[in-house]
Amino acid sequence: MNQSISAEPPTQFTGYQKFVLAILAFLQFTIILDFMIMSPLGAILMPALNITPSQFGVVVSAYAFSAGIAGFAAAGFADRFDRKKLLLFFYVGFILGTFLCGIAPNFYFLLFARIVTGLFGGVIGSIVMAITTDLFPFSMRGRVMGVLQSAFAGSQILGLPIGLYLSAHWGWHAPFLMIVGMAALVGVIIIANLKPIDGHLKLQSDRNPFHHLRDTIATPRYLLAFAATGFLSIGGYMLMPFSSAFSVNNLGISMKELPIVYLVTGFGAIITGPMVGKLSDKFGKYRVFLFGAVMTIIMALIYTRLGITPLPMVILVNVLLFVGIFSRMIPAQAMMSAVPAADSRGAFMAINSSLQQIAGGVGSVVAGMIVSQPDGGAILHFDLLGDILVCTVLLTAVMMYFIHRMVATPAIAVPA
Repeated sequence: MNQSISAEPPTQFTGYQKFVLAILAFLQFTIILDFMIMSPLGAILMPALNITPSQFGVVVSAYAFSAGIAGFAAAGFADRFDRKKLLLFFYVGFILGTFLCGIAPNFYFLLFARIVTGLFGGVIGSIVMAITTDLFPFSMRGRVMGVLQSAFAGSQILGLPIGLYLSAHWGWHAPFLMIVGMAALVGVIIIANLKPIDGHLKLQSDRNPFHHLRDTIATPRYLLAFAATGFLSIGGYMLMPFSSAFSVNNLGISMKELPIVYLVTGFGAIITGPMVGKLSDKFGKYRVFLFGAVMTIIMALIYTRLGITPLPMVILVNVLLFVGIFSRMIPAQAMMSAVPAADSRGAFMAINSSLQQIAGGVGSVVAGMIVSQPDGGAILHFDLLGDILVCTVLLTAVMMYFIHRMVATPAIAVPA
């Protein structure tokens, strides 16, 4: 049975919903940490492997491109299996790819390992989104996305400082092996405690998986959401890979101070995530998104134009920048979750995730072509990346307005 958005929504999580949200957040923590660790390791990896910023951009984008390809390949089948089994299959592959990163001896092996990790890890986000949309009504999804985004902040508070500490003492391989250990533990908990998630299987027709993929891509009301996802991703991915190198070489932050920046920024973000989620559910998701857009534009223009800066000011700018980013991403994800119908939810999320990864890969490659680091000195043209981010923020603000109108229309039902 379908339930419109205007029906009286539940407001409290059940005990099982709290467990599902917690374990998915911790799973997201391991996935995000695997990707995020590449940014602070950039200042270590480039000299250790004797690679250029352009080559490092290729390593970062390899994950994104392979994840995008895998998402499209999996989309036609995403609604034909129990989501728990699908989640475990791709999570095991992600653990294998991360292990390969942990034993990579050179640039080419690391590139291969990042491709393997992306083929599996890049699909997991879409499965998590499908699971949360299956189990949580629209009225709760702002809070749900806020908690899941807190995994991003948690990777900064705990994962990145620990990863940098391990890399400083045992080499850059150590953080990847740490992630393998944590992910294995999460996998065991999921096997033992997560119930099957197969209600969507009753809604499936006998369509060929490739026809299911084609029909999902061709659905007119999905196209705007796909385009918005691409532009939401491309700007942020341009800044992320070179943020640590920019902090060290342009802002004057030492390698010993870098973990402090990530630690304090992470604490700010982990407080902001759930708060933004609650405000999205209470005051409206698009209103909060607009606040985040304005904040992102202001802070991106400031951050990308900084020179030698005291540590406290660097931390403050980073915290405010992440407040803006979270205030965009959390309500955007909540609105996106209401777009697909129940019988194509998995395919929609897989395609959406693929476009996010591919757009991110394009952003990383373009950023590597724009910035330069002559003679290992300051990162040049970083301000141009900030200008591109501002343009994408303005464009997505217009797109998300129409998506907001789409999901707020009473005629569009959201499956309970």
